[in-house]
Amino acid sequence: MVEPEIERTSAVTTFLKFVHLGAIALWSGGLIALPFLFWQRRALESDLDLERLHRVTRLVYVELTSPAAFVAIGSGTALIFLQATFAEWFSLKMVLVGIMSMLHVVAGLVLMQLFLPKGKFNYLSYVALMGAYVVVIAAILWIVLAKPQIDSNQIAANLFEPGGLGRWVRQFFGEIRMPTP
Repeated sequence: MVEPEIERTSAVTTFLKFVHLGAIALWSGGLIALPFLFWQRRALESDLDLERLHRVTRLVYVELTSPAAFVAIGSGTALIFLQATFAEWFSLKMVLVGIMSMLHVVAGLVLMQLFLPKGKFNYLSYVALMGAYVVVIAAILWIVLAKPQIDSNQIAANLFEPGGLGRWVRQFFGEIRMPTP
């Protein structure tokens, strides 16, 4: 009698999943909190209150959100290799994580300018940044939970076969030559 092979997850993989989920929760929560903290800048006139808000905002960005992003990306990278996740939905998730990382940098750039003497963060900026964070985080959650079947041949036919990326690049950019030293 032949018994089916049971796939067991190692303790390291399970631990990394918990670390990854916790880091994602901190990263996402911090990104959603930052626009609200930026928005508080408009109502403050007192130097003491402004300094306190600046310290709190820097704490959220520098000491909570950024390390959480680093741990989330690092543990996620380790999980990729441990689980060998190579599906089309996962590629889309990676694109969204890249967008989330770029939006994280946007928050840092806003933070650098916001607490200068003429720093401002208007309502439109608040809505745009908060909306971008919520949409990207929701899209990542949906992709991960739904794991939609995506046929890459409908999007980019022959891109994933050997030499496909090179043909695609030549089609759009023409012949590219690398200089030799």
